[in-house]
Amino acid sequence: MPLVPANIQELVAYQPGRSADEIRREFGVSRVIKLASNENPMGPSPKAVARMQAALEDVHLYPDGGVKLRHELAGRFRLKPANVVVGSGSEAIMANVIRAFLCDDEEVLTAQGTFIGFYVLARSRGVKLITVPLKDYHFDLDAIAAAMTTRTKIIYLANPNNPTGTIFTRADFERFMKKVSKDTLVILDEAYFEYACDNPVYPDSMQYRLDNVITLRTFSKAYGLAGMRIGYGFAHETLCDNVRKVKLPFEPSVMAEAAGLGALEDHEFLTRTLEVNRRGKKCLQEAFRDLGLKVVPTDANFFCVIFRSEPDALQLYMDLLRRGVIVRPLGAFGLPNCLRITIGTEDQNRILINALKELLPVSA
Repeated sequence: MPLVPANIQELVAYQPGRSADEIRREFGVSRVIKLASNENPMGPSPKAVARMQAALEDVHLYPDGGVKLRHELAGRFRLKPANVVVGSGSEAIMANVIRAFLCDDEEVLTAQGTFIGFYVLARSRGVKLITVPLKDYHFDLDAIAAAMTTRTKIIYLANPNNPTGTIFTRADFERFMKKVSKDTLVILDEAYFEYACDNPVYPDSMQYRLDNVITLRTFSKAYGLAGMRIGYGFAHETLCDNVRKVKLPFEPSVMAEAAGLGALEDHEFLTRTLEVNRRGKKCLQEAFRDLGLKVVPTDANFFCVIFRSEPDALQLYMDLLRRGVIVRPLGAFGLPNCLRITIGTEDQNRILINALKELLPVSA
């Protein structure tokens, strides 16, 4: 009997985007902008920071398991606290869903070219993971429905999708859910919900409240709290109750819960974040077009840029690093000829555009 199961030995760990400190050391550049990980370029919510500072006096006490945050979220979304789960980022809730509901002979189904973290979690469980190709960089819900079997237990959908920024529509989602067995759980990852929800065809999962769907959202993106690791989910109370049975007892931390509570109060910060993203999206869209770059239309806070080949994409990635601009190559996502570029502040976007103008004649 091996000490380490074969599925863990073969597992490739999730690799985050490179940090600014790492690039400063490696390339000797003083100014670095990170446009790789879809973080909020405005920084954290000020009200979240204030709440965290006040919570410092309580860090000698164990957390309450997110009870206060669950109640606040329930009130905001007109739910019962029993319909809310919280965790150390939405990935922690994904892990708990997999732990709570998957049996050894069951299958997980999703798309190719979506969030790597979900692949890692599913493969760590040792069950069969089935992936269906994207269709024009979108989730192909018809193909996913056709791939369902009697063993399909969990389906993962990201809307908007990371790393392409694309969405499926209300009509797509409604047609798809009619084909899904009530015994199959759909994880609907809405990490970029705040950026997409104004699109009139976007299917806000909270308008459906289906018994076999668990919605996941996060404070990492629009609220600027990626470093705090705080996320939440909505589902039928039976699903939530079973997820809470397997989560870490004191998750999330005192500081993370305080940050989440503060962020929910900070309407001004969220409005400003979305406006900066809207302007930056327009600016970069026009610049990419003028530079002859092919991009996937996005409903998130980043662009997926398509190149002729993987070497072309990686060459530009490395050339940008040498100029202190970090973007994300997408080979690990199954999109080797693509780069993901986060929408930054006005200054960050200008630095990126100027670097691209210098590089594209030899790199694109």
